[in-house]
Amino acid sequence: MRNPSISVHFARAVLERTVSRGLDPIALLRKNRISPRLLLEDDARISVERFADLQVSTMLALQDESLGYTSRRMPIGSWSMMCHAVIGSATLGQALSRYCRFYQLFEFGLNPVLESDGDTTRLYLQKIDEGENCGPYYSELFLYNSHRFCNWLVQEQLPLQSVNFKYPPVARREEYSQVFMGNPILFEQAVASLEMSSALLERPLLQNEASLHHFLRHPVLFMLTQQFAVDSWAARVRDILRHNMDTLPDLGAVATVLEIHPQTLRRRLAAEGTSFKELKNRLRRDTALHFLGKQGLSIEEIAYRSGFSESSAFIRAFKGWTGVTPYCYRKGL
Repeated sequence: MRNPSISVHFARAVLERTVSRGLDPIALLRKNRISPRLLLEDDARISVERFADLQVSTMLALQDESLGYTSRRMPIGSWSMMCHAVIGSATLGQALSRYCRFYQLFEFGLNPVLESDGDTTRLYLQKIDEGENCGPYYSELFLYNSHRFCNWLVQEQLPLQSVNFKYPPVARREEYSQVFMGNPILFEQAVASLEMSSALLERPLLQNEASLHHFLRHPVLFMLTQQFAVDSWAARVRDILRHNMDTLPDLGAVATVLEIHPQTLRRRLAAEGTSFKELKNRLRRDTALHFLGKQGLSIEEIAYRSGFSESSAFIRAFKGWTGVTPYCYRKGL
């Protein structure tokens, strides 16, 4: 399954504190083969693989897993030790309690709290220092990590009642929706939090020390690329298109495979907030970004694998997606 690309907004946020810490963000981008020009394009995107490597490189360069967003440095290894602290839990509720307790032990400048009120449970940040280190990205990162880690622990895409942020959106709203797997997102709320059904806390953990060892080889990439079965019309259409990239069937052909009238399929995709054309374009884009990260494939071959019959059409489309040519993207120019 192809991994999605990610908005350049999140790459900017990863690098935001580097200059004040004496680091060169351009050098970090080039080290991870990301063109610095991409950061000037609001609509640009990068592959999740390159984004994950950029985030890890920046954490290591800063020697801070919070990327400079907390009042005190979060030493490298903090996430790994937290994982070891919770992996022996019996249920998700017990794991989240240990998760919060771990971070409460240290004065990093955040205080995650798990609070249940009948049928609803909230995981919220009770405090983020309001000084110079405060910024919207760390609450985004913390809540994202929390949700994706919970998904991994129970091997299920957990539905959230809402994801709440204190700030107005910095990137487009649909970018947040992608990062939080389509769950409802609210901005300018009183606290940064995840709200979920309390019944989810009874989910048994399906991971152990052995699987944790594998997970910790590259947890950032692991959480970005995790996939779980989702029974939606958009997911079904993507699956059909993904397995037919050489021909990229039209709406009618896909509807026939799904045994549904094309107009009905169009309406059902619209009800899910998307369209056949949008799904096809996103799949082409993300496929191209994925293969441009691989060595040994020509631009012509990548164009073909991305559903284009001519490389010239692919180059034009790619420049529209990212603001740079495939060659410049691949070389990080």
